[in-house]
Amino acid sequence: MKTFRIATALFAVSLVVIAFLWLRSCTKGDHIEIGAEEKIDPTPTQIQSIKAIGEWEFLSISIEELADTVRKGFFSDDELARIYYGTLRLGINMHHVEPGWLQTEGDSICLTLPKIGLLDREFIDEARSKPFFESGSWKPEDREALYRQAHNNMLAHGLTNENLSAAETNAREQITSLMRAMGYKRVSISFK
Repeated sequence: MKTFRIATALFAVSLVVIAFLWLRSCTKGDHIEIGAEEKIDPTPTQIQSIKAIGEWEFLSISIEELADTVRKGFFSDDELARIYYGTLRLGINMHHVEPGWLQTEGDSICLTLPKIGLLDREFIDEARSKPFFESGSWKPEDREALYRQAHNNMLAHGLTNENLSAAETNAREQITSLMRAMGYKRVSISFK
């Protein structure tokens, strides 16, 4: 019984040694090498996915505007006042990039992006806008003129140099972060 155990153990060890030698001979000359390539080339898919972002918002400004008008009458004046609410969204439209907008060299990338601007010209929320005061009778043209007045005032208050500069700063930070996540160490961004 003891010899049977020794013979079985020797047989098992022999099988392990034979399997090891067989595997070693099968993989002789094959090796795995891990390394890092210094050059990073953006693939067409990556470029297309960046462009496919479409409109990229970097700053949103909520504005409330009171617009009013008075029409002088013989016996009394007619007044119309409404409160308009809107959100101006500042950012870039990636569909407006020009050919050659993205240049790479090694671990550096240079992006030339469209100018920061208003993404949607129809920013007034009609559902939230409400009458503040109304006396007399007003035509749809009068209401439209008041709407345009509020629209223009909101643009004047929202599209300031400070807000455009803040949106550009946010754009630089977010795009730089995205490019670094893609493996680029040096990121240069300019706006048209």
